[in-house]
Amino acid sequence: MFQACASTDTSGGASGSGINSEPPWVRDPYTKYDKQANVAAIGFGGSREAAEKSAFGNLVAIFGQSIQVDEKVYTSYQEAVKNGVTANWSENTAVDTAISTSAGMDSLIGAEIGDVWNDGKNTYYAAAVLNKAKASQIYSGMIKSNQAMIDNLVNIPANQKNTMSGLARYQFAATVADMTKPYANLLAVIGGSVPAFKSGDDYRLEALNITKAIPVGLTVQNDKSGRIQGAFARALSDLGFNSGGTNSQYMLDVVITTTPVEIAGNPNKFTRIELKADLKDTKAGTVLLPFNFNSREGHSTQAEADNRAYIAAERKINDEYAALLKSYLSALLPN
Repeated sequence: MFQACASTDTSGGASGSGINSEPPWVRDPYTKYDKQANVAAIGFGGSREAAEKSAFGNLVAIFGQSIQVDEKVYTSYQEAVKNGVTANWSENTAVDTAISTSAGMDSLIGAEIGDVWNDGKNTYYAAAVLNKAKASQIYSGMIKSNQAMIDNLVNIPANQKNTMSGLARYQFAATVADMTKPYANLLAVIGGSVPAFKSGDDYRLEALNITKAIPVGLTVQNDKSGRIQGAFARALSDLGFNSGGTNSQYMLDVVITTTPVEIAGNPNKFTRIELKADLKDTKAGTVLLPFNFNSREGHSTQAEADNRAYIAAERKINDEYAALLKSYLSALLPN
């Protein structure tokens, strides 16, 4: 993911004498690398590799939290890259490169190891350098590339916008915009010109508006006092959907089956309840999200056993369905 050029060993210098004399850049990298043109940092370690990694890490630290990405956003983006989603919307593979927030991040795109020096004992020193002009070109290009991908995602006909596909597009556009922000922050730190771009929250707000504009039909077979329909309606409402209607593209079809159960030697009556709830795309003829539940409840009378079975199903829906649907929606990726 991260690129660095080959480095060179350095010996000698203004301080000390002999082949292992410490060069001035070990104490101050800007004695060699012009501060107006570069950002530089020194690292050290027991091996050349460790010193270079330390130098890259110290270079990253100069920019602090401003170039960090939320872990969930980064994970979502990397999953999309892994699944080839970005290739569908990007005209430039540069957007597949991201600033990592993982503990293993030790470099920035465009950073290079300029010099390495060994003190003749057990310590290596390395200088990591980011040229401002080069970095400005790289990160400006990445911002523009990301914005082009976002434009490809959100420029869709009006009749396609208020759909689950449209929702996925805007949600992923928000993720790409979130990944763009650290690039802009880095440019700002080095004094580069930052191309205009929208924040992830702008696209996230539009995704919420899309959710509110998507009606989800709700049908329940064999309900009791509207308990199950009410529970699912609340879950849909909590996520911003309008529920109801029978001609919607998206339907939540719920089928409930109850069966009396007798247990030998037990005087109580029991009811087994089975619930099958499928969120469907009627145009595509597919089930988007299945939700199944079964339970057995008992009481001294069959009527009360039935009642308790429905209460158990209602509780299950209240406790789990909204979170399940939210997780499904948040994981949607544009095809």
